[in-house]
Amino acid sequence: MMSLDVIDLKILALLQEDGRMSNQLLAEKVALSPSACLRRVRLLEEGGAISGYRAVLDASRLGLELEAIVQVSMRQDVEGWHELFSAALKGWAEVTSAYIVTGECNYILRVRARNLHEYSEFVINQLYKTKGVQDIRSNIIMQRLKEEEGKISPDLLASSHKKP
Repeated sequence: MMSLDVIDLKILALLQEDGRMSNQLLAEKVALSPSACLRRVRLLEEGGAISGYRAVLDASRLGLELEAIVQVSMRQDVEGWHELFSAALKGWAEVTSAYIVTGECNYILRVRARNLHEYSEFVINQLYKTKGVQDIRSNIIMQRLKEEEGKISPDLLASSHKKP
């Protein structure tokens, strides 16, 4: 774990809110000179605390109206089931996130599609046809209440870096 001080934590919080913020403005907000601020940001990037920058797209405005959380359970008697599923997963553009989990299923997927018809086509023609898939349970997202993928609360960051 990287050792972060109060200024590092403030830089991380500000960049999470606006990753395109100019170094000049960022430096002003954290009370550093622009060169000192840039040095800190570079160290955070090199240390892996900042893993990248990206644009956040509005999927519904781009025609992807349906989002689902999908639980996938695998047959344990199929040899290489995890490798088969992982390989298939790489070719599915509809899957925006995939996780190996504990509990009643093996994987949880976030899936995007234009509509219910296209989602059904994906499930029937790709997901169910993957060797080893035993059960699929879908939860269609009706309304998003909180979306902060990739964000870490400044309070959580600060609490994880307090001295014992």
